[in-house]
Amino acid sequence: MTALDRLSVAGIAAEVQAGKRSAVAVIEDVLARLDAYDAIQPAVWISRFEPDALRAAAAAVDARIAAGETLPLAGVPFAVKDNIDLAGLATTAACPAFAYQPEQSATVVAKLVAAGAIPVGKANLDQFATGLNGTRSPYGIPRNAYNRAWVSGGSSSGSAVAVAAGLVAFALGTDTAGSGRVPAAFNHLVGLKPSKGRWSSSGLVPACRTLDCITVFAGSTEDAALVDTIAAGFDATDSLSRDLPDVPRARRRIGVPRAEQCRWFGDIESEFLYHQALAGLDAELVEIDLAPLDEAARLLYDGPWVAERTAALQGLLLDDPDAIHPVVREIVDGGFGYSAIDAFNGAYRLAELARMAEAMWEQVDLLALPTAPTSYRVAEMVAEPIRLNASLGAYTNFVNLLDMAAIAVPTGSYASGVGFGVTLMGPAGTDRALLDAANAFFPAPASPPPLDLEGRMETVKLAVVGAHLKGMPLHWQLTSREAKFVEATTTAPTYKLYAMAESVPPKPALVHSEDGAAIALEVYELDMAAFGSFVAEVPPPLAIGTVTLADGSMVKGFVAEPRAMAGAEDITELGGWRAYIARG
Repeated sequence: MTALDRLSVAGIAAEVQAGKRSAVAVIEDVLARLDAYDAIQPAVWISRFEPDALRAAAAAVDARIAAGETLPLAGVPFAVKDNIDLAGLATTAACPAFAYQPEQSATVVAKLVAAGAIPVGKANLDQFATGLNGTRSPYGIPRNAYNRAWVSGGSSSGSAVAVAAGLVAFALGTDTAGSGRVPAAFNHLVGLKPSKGRWSSSGLVPACRTLDCITVFAGSTEDAALVDTIAAGFDATDSLSRDLPDVPRARRRIGVPRAEQCRWFGDIESEFLYHQALAGLDAELVEIDLAPLDEAARLLYDGPWVAERTAALQGLLLDDPDAIHPVVREIVDGGFGYSAIDAFNGAYRLAELARMAEAMWEQVDLLALPTAPTSYRVAEMVAEPIRLNASLGAYTNFVNLLDMAAIAVPTGSYASGVGFGVTLMGPAGTDRALLDAANAFFPAPASPPPLDLEGRMETVKLAVVGAHLKGMPLHWQLTSREAKFVEATTTAPTYKLYAMAESVPPKPALVHSEDGAAIALEVYELDMAAFGSFVAEVPPPLAIGTVTLADGSMVKGFVAEPRAMAGAEDITELGGWRAYIARG
């Protein structure tokens, strides 16, 4: 199977409306894509409309256009997260025992269909939208579209993968604690989380009803903005809907965390990608105190807001607890331990924290935070499901509690192929301003890597500085492992190089030193197994550690134990091992 290109909301709508392509032709293409990708990731969907039903829906769109209607989403295929009602398909929230047949579609879905969009089916999710990772569903695990060994992010896992894999042009997700943003980051997508109440939540299975937002995943800010123009608006049938005017917002001062408050959970690659993204912002970066935001975030899972999730599932928890995913049940059961007194005290504290957040908006126009501080493999998440999941929400959990709008934008890629992104945040009502800011700051994000269609092999980049360089006596240890040459570059200017005494063949020792210099090296890429076998053969006093390159990125590389310095010659001034060998 060849790679699937992404579908464009604006592109499809324009072509179908102009008669350059029929909606039926679009759906035939989608059906072929679905058939192909089902063999790779069947867990993306919980249910779908039958092919003939999709063809009939597309034919109806073509008939409306022939009758003279103007449809802003003409023929655009989309997915609906399966905690949002879609007439004709069951709503399960990824729990078979909970499933029901809705009489009508959710308000947002009905608006999109009225605008000419075609719902393809119901996408998989972390059960009851409880999770940020995508592994908590009895319908299987939708894995990352770019490296299936890694999580897709949740809870809107299937929605994000369906867009990333080119199965639909956009998808609806939901967001209580980050579920419309983390999957966007990991799958190289834009994820728009509207202000609370800006999009109707009528027809949405509640997680935390006062916080829940329906969201959109798309391949570009242009597409997300187009969907927003249709989906947004006051809904009198939704008691939490708000008639929010668009609030203009400058983008001159961008809030970023203080260095000591950044949490990367040991992921140096995330730290590098974040600072690389910030370097491209045409704005003043202002350090802010994250402590009030972090405290607000803790109220969500370590405070009385857990009880709001419990309230949503109380009947099932009491009548059929075994029907609930065990990790979800463990989390939601915790809500029974909170009292009304706890809830009021939590509300009072949140009001105080909200005032602090309001003061923050006087210092900065917008926030630009990492969407997620790290990413995890599926096996890691399954082994440690609660602690690792909590890490993913480090920069997302406070947003709805503090009434912010947010847009997650793709800004980079991990070596694994998994996406990394930055989220722009603003006060309630700044949704369109955030879309404009995303366009201004990240007008052309890098194209995502190829989809993982065959099981992507994980690799490691390794920096070599001495006997393993091309043409040197131990280079064969790389070529025999089919190592791929990546680049010749230098370290950051913070290293010293020594020629070790009595080493056969002669070998250098690379040592970190703030008064050092840039040292020439070569970077190679090996698969995980080859890297492991290579490391096993590294003799003391050498070792494999982490080396910072000239561009600030970090890779694995040769470092030295202190005993390597015994009798060693400092050759830093030569700039590299080749110059030392040439010196004779």
